[in-house]
Amino acid sequence: MLIKLGVADQRLPNGLVLQCLCMTSKRQGSIHLFRFAGIDLFLHWSWFLVAAFEISNRAKSYSSLAWNVLEYLALFVIVMLHEYGHALACRQVGGTANQIVLWPLGGVAYVNPPSRPGATLWSIAAGPLVNVALLVIVSPLGIILDRSFGLAQTAPDAHAFLRALWFINLGLLIFNLLPVYPLDGGQILRSLLWFVVGRARSLMAAVVIGFVGVAGLLILAAWMQSVWFGVLAVFILMSCWSGLQQAQALYRLAKLPRHEGFACPSCKAAPPVGSFWRCSRCGEAFDTFQTRSVCPNCAAQLTVTMCVDCRAQNPFSEWIIPAPVPAN
Repeated sequence: MLIKLGVADQRLPNGLVLQCLCMTSKRQGSIHLFRFAGIDLFLHWSWFLVAAFEISNRAKSYSSLAWNVLEYLALFVIVMLHEYGHALACRQVGGTANQIVLWPLGGVAYVNPPSRPGATLWSIAAGPLVNVALLVIVSPLGIILDRSFGLAQTAPDAHAFLRALWFINLGLLIFNLLPVYPLDGGQILRSLLWFVVGRARSLMAAVVIGFVGVAGLLILAAWMQSVWFGVLAVFILMSCWSGLQQAQALYRLAKLPRHEGFACPSCKAAPPVGSFWRCSRCGEAFDTFQTRSVCPNCAAQLTVTMCVDCRAQNPFSEWIIPAPVPAN
């Protein structure tokens, strides 16, 4: 019988829980729109409320409300393409990505790249690169149409729409590249630091910079009396706090004793000693490398083991390092 072995709550010394490196799905209140390239796209219900508010507030920007609706739909498409860039790049480097959720504040691609700095860097950088590609397309298109047809005089609504499209895309690109965790810029910075100082220290550095960014956003929100900047600051603060806990857990994970004679087939890390795995049949948490992948409670033979470090799942037999053959 084949039973997959999942990771238990991964309770580390001092009661700290290691958080999963990939984002856990939170689709509550979201509407499934479609599935493309094996990736499900969801839209949160609050998007419609914010869309109605923004469209009505910009009613004077065009001669017809239809253009306002079209502009907001264009924003939806830009954010969607940005998140698909993350997801498809993650798959390209061997990671998993099967879900995108669009919120009023932006989008979230639930990606789980391999636990390597290069793979993580490409998965994150691909999103902003989509915005760069869109700028390369929209900029000459607007210039050509304006020179050929004089859109500013003949079709002022179309001209204003193209300008808005350009500024929206540029604004999203600049904002996302701010080196503030968990924005793309902050995660790109973390990935670059990962090459030099390792996974835990790079995350800690990015989180500290993120807290500084939160303070800046709160000051900006108070100065501009902007509710949106205040909400965004709270969101980033929560993400930074979660990242801080994750960095602390990674520090503790790195200090744990490891099983000799075993190595993850994906990341080559030796598994830690402890009850970090849970039987999918009876729910018992145990050390699968002490019991040779047999649940001590129900005696189930568990064939697939998840790595605590990189989250990859591989057959237990592939974890065993072959003993060196003695020379004749």
